[in-house]
Amino acid sequence: MLTVFGRPFAGGIHPPTYKYLTKSEKSSRHFLPKKVYLSLVLRNGSPLTPLVSVGDVVKKGELIATGLNDMTAPLHSSVNGVVVEIKPHITTHPGMHHSPTIVIETDGNRGWGTYHPSTAVNRISSEMIIERVRGAGVVGLGGAGFPTAKKIEFARKAGVHTLVINGGECEPYLTCDDRLMQEYGADVIGGIRLLLKATGAEQAIIGIEDNKREAIEFLSSLCEEDNINVEVVPSLYPMGSERHLIKAVTGQTVPLGKLSTEIGIVVNNVATAKAVYHAVRYQHPLVSRMVTVSGLGVETPMNVDVPIGTTVRELLAYCGGFHPSTERLILGGPMMGSVVTSPDVPLDKSAGGLLALTTEEMNERERQSCIRCGQCVRVCPMGLMPFKIASFSRVSDFKGAESSGVNHCLSCGACSYICPSSIPLVQFFQHTKGVLRSRKMQEDKTERVRQLRDAKVIRMAKEAELKKAAKAAKPKRRRQRRDKEVS
Repeated sequence: MLTVFGRPFAGGIHPPTYKYLTKSEKSSRHFLPKKVYLSLVLRNGSPLTPLVSVGDVVKKGELIATGLNDMTAPLHSSVNGVVVEIKPHITTHPGMHHSPTIVIETDGNRGWGTYHPSTAVNRISSEMIIERVRGAGVVGLGGAGFPTAKKIEFARKAGVHTLVINGGECEPYLTCDDRLMQEYGADVIGGIRLLLKATGAEQAIIGIEDNKREAIEFLSSLCEEDNINVEVVPSLYPMGSERHLIKAVTGQTVPLGKLSTEIGIVVNNVATAKAVYHAVRYQHPLVSRMVTVSGLGVETPMNVDVPIGTTVRELLAYCGGFHPSTERLILGGPMMGSVVTSPDVPLDKSAGGLLALTTEEMNERERQSCIRCGQCVRVCPMGLMPFKIASFSRVSDFKGAESSGVNHCLSCGACSYICPSSIPLVQFFQHTKGVLRSRKMQEDKTERVRQLRDAKVIRMAKEAELKKAAKAAKPKRRRQRRDKEVS
């Protein structure tokens, strides 16, 4: 079934997409780096414990590191080769932080280390689906990186009735999900069926922007008689936001500060669905992902199946390198991505794009004072007043910014993009949210200390009472002993 929607929510922008650079080209599946760098600290700060040592021979798909609990996805080797180092290496963190990293030198073999016969997925239980997804280290590939197995468990416990699959890919330049839907459409649908069974949801809705006609037609042909519907949404940034995609395809609004499971809906990305299918049917861990390498600064823009841990330097070299006119390298999309601080930064599971943007594409202008034009208010998809929040942030009135809704900001960048004064509004908001987060952590710590102190006072008072009662009982016990001896 195919449904087409009109404009689903207020706000949003239509930036130049530049998707033509990679849209029509098939993805490359032949890339193999010389080395991969697998960090033992995830983006959210969760540490991993290595299971290998320097000199160990590892196989593609082999478990090489685990986390403390199910909230941390395990790490598998993305290549066949030898562990040559375990050392600090630069990460994607904007502060150029280093973390312990497993360095594996590849041996040229592209095959999987262990062969598992394919599983008849129509007979597999919900519990087995969750266990295989957990063991495969599958995380959300839309950018959040949250462990998919835990997300399935939360959805099942919440009793969700609808599974929304995000095929929007609203960020400019990025076409990796579009290519994935065209080249792995059957796997995506297979993964959706498994997610339906595992979550207990009754139906699935695939939301795809109207600029992806080939993907729309292909996926529609695969699910004509199923409880899976393809719904076409307008090309409007930030359509890929979970909140706005739900609004577009279901008409329901997720309450501010709440999760989508509160209204019986859970969202997964199309790439996540494909990873789930491979994890369950073939028992293949998540060790690679489709990445869009694009921008006018790239010699040969393309979509590449990239082993996790590949460095920016090697991936760009595979695509012909970048031009001297390149002004900035970005991981992810141009609106919400992060600046690459070094070409030695490795790509992790959350990176869906690598962009080399020229001065022409950056279109940077001199910053001026706010003229209160209201353009930022018009395009804000959350209905906020960005200029007002920025005015509070500028004078460090963080409570004022909080009361104006800064914590509901998506950091989508629509306001910064449209601002005629070229004010870096999102940077103000990210700084403010960081300060508020730090203060909240400090307040929670202080409250915990107070609770422990109060508990100690109560405990010591009880101990004093018990000692007093024991002391008062001593004479009585002595008399009882004397009376017993006399008798």
